[in-house]
Amino acid sequence: MIRGVGTLQSAQSGEISFLSNPAYRKYLSATQASAVILYEKDAADCPTSALVSDNPYLAYARVATKLFPRKTITPGIDATAVVGRSSSIDSSAWIGPCVVIGEGVTVESGVCIGPGCVVEDNCRIGADSRLVANVTLCHDTRLGQRCLIHPGAVLGADGFGLANDEGHWVKVPQLGRVRVGDDVEIGANTTIDRGALEDTILHDGVKLDNLIQIAHNVEIGRNTAMAGCSAVAGSTKIGSHCTIGGQTGLVGHLTIGDNVHFSAATLATRSFIEPGYYSGNLPAMENGAWKRVIARLRNLESMAKEMKFLKKNLNNQ
Repeated sequence: MIRGVGTLQSAQSGEISFLSNPAYRKYLSATQASAVILYEKDAADCPTSALVSDNPYLAYARVATKLFPRKTITPGIDATAVVGRSSSIDSSAWIGPCVVIGEGVTVESGVCIGPGCVVEDNCRIGADSRLVANVTLCHDTRLGQRCLIHPGAVLGADGFGLANDEGHWVKVPQLGRVRVGDDVEIGANTTIDRGALEDTILHDGVKLDNLIQIAHNVEIGRNTAMAGCSAVAGSTKIGSHCTIGGQTGLVGHLTIGDNVHFSAATLATRSFIEPGYYSGNLPAMENGAWKRVIARLRNLESMAKEMKFLKKNLNNQ
């Protein structure tokens, strides 16, 4: 009988583990797990029951979901919540403590809005979506079905729109919305700005990690995933099935095609239309080597001039 899950190193009898990353294969032979989900090539070395899969991590996700299903809710509106009179709350929804819901809001069936959330006027939250806690949906935000929004996320704040008047900044009204499709997950303290004129759009299946910045009028295609601390500047369009590594930065007004993948800490300053894997930063190295590289980089201009001069002289001989 399997009653829980654990890593290869920590799992005990009655728990199931998995092996998908070869870096952890060294722990397989000594695992105390009652069963391990793994590739067929690793099964011969498994000291316990093996569940063979072409995708062990995916199989583990499904097993863990069965073992630890989402808790059922008791519908209702907490006594400390404030709900606008013109808002429509489905009778199967749960509105938690200290929630504030404005006017004209629609909350569909099975929605959970956790403690401290703020849902401003004219928002719509699709069926079975969940706002965990302290989430802010600014006015006119649209959430699809089965979305999961983690604590501290802000959807629909003003984008960074400013016009310069002889050294003084003048705010440009941000008149668009944020529209989020179905089955989208947004991590803790991630921010998604409303559009300036048109909407900021996250299509179905988008997954955003924690501490991500999505600027105004960005569009992210279906099933694209972005890791923590990445940022996308205004009006950039990202295709479907892309992956964006942590701390990656995309400047504004770019077009990123489908199935484009950026490794961590990449800086994208041009459009990437063709599918593929892209990187654009210097990896860490020993400090002394790094200083020598930087010193040579500073001399590149003079070195280029010297080479041009030598090449010209050679051609004249």
